[in-house]
Amino acid sequence: MLNYIFKRILVAIPVLLGVTLLVFTMLYFTEGDPARLILGDTATEEEVEALRDELGLNDSFIKQYVNYLGGIAKGDFGTDYITGRPVRDEIMERLGTTLKLAVASIIFSIVVAIPAGIISAIRQYSVIDIVTMVIVLLGNSMPNFWLALMLILFFSVFLGVLPASGLYGIEYYIMPVIGISAGAIATITRMTRSSMLEVIRQDYIRTARAKGQSEFIIILKHALKNALIPVITVIGIQFTVAVGGAVVNEQVFAIPGLGKFLVDAIKSRNYQVVQGGVLVIAIICSIVNLAIDLLYAFIDPRIKNQYQRSKKIKMAKEVR
Repeated sequence: MLNYIFKRILVAIPVLLGVTLLVFTMLYFTEGDPARLILGDTATEEEVEALRDELGLNDSFIKQYVNYLGGIAKGDFGTDYITGRPVRDEIMERLGTTLKLAVASIIFSIVVAIPAGIISAIRQYSVIDIVTMVIVLLGNSMPNFWLALMLILFFSVFLGVLPASGLYGIEYYIMPVIGISAGAIATITRMTRSSMLEVIRQDYIRTARAKGQSEFIIILKHALKNALIPVITVIGIQFTVAVGGAVVNEQVFAIPGLGKFLVDAIKSRNYQVVQGGVLVIAIICSIVNLAIDLLYAFIDPRIKNQYQRSKKIKMAKEVR
């Protein structure tokens, strides 16, 4: 298992390098001069050019990218052009808020979607199943930002029961969490239903029923456990989508998280902040994918046995 984790970490390194190269290249060729934005329109060309030299913006593409990677290797994500503070510190101050929203959204999605998917599967083609699938279709069709605006109009403007912006208490989480999790609920529900329908038709489910097992035990202990592998995969993907969805929803609800910070940085051509923020999100996605792969072994003993079998085969070859 440890060897597998080490290999996955090694595989993640080129992915992260690719992310840094892609983002760096896009920002390098984006119109706009950070030095001019920092100094303002009243600054002279000599002052702008001097600041460009100080920031290293006049260096070649390769040199700038190598210097950036060297800073990342030391834990230095650069300096915020606007505030002059280290980018790493500013990201860490806001990352907790974004992760809270993402975690709350995925937990809410799981609590709603998995039971809905199970009920739809065991009541296939019933009214409950049809209504659930219609809601799933709507959830997949609605853009997050549009749903967030509709929630504000209904609950804040029309009813006046929920706050429209900020994040100062539990009630402030309700609309952002619903807005972020709508798509995840739809996707997880559909995958749970599909996976459960496949599992409950297997021979061992019919055998369990023939032995007199209660339907509740059959569904939860036998069917659900074997149907969880694809569902967990989707949950991992949806968590990364939730982190990305927070970028939009934080802007709509004026939440001071990493997403809003990145959007503001893009508007102001604050390249160091954008590069650091995207890299942090990529690292989070890599960690989530690794955690999902490891979770497979605890849910399905067959996968864990594969790890152990591979280790035994390797040891046998070494003995020979």
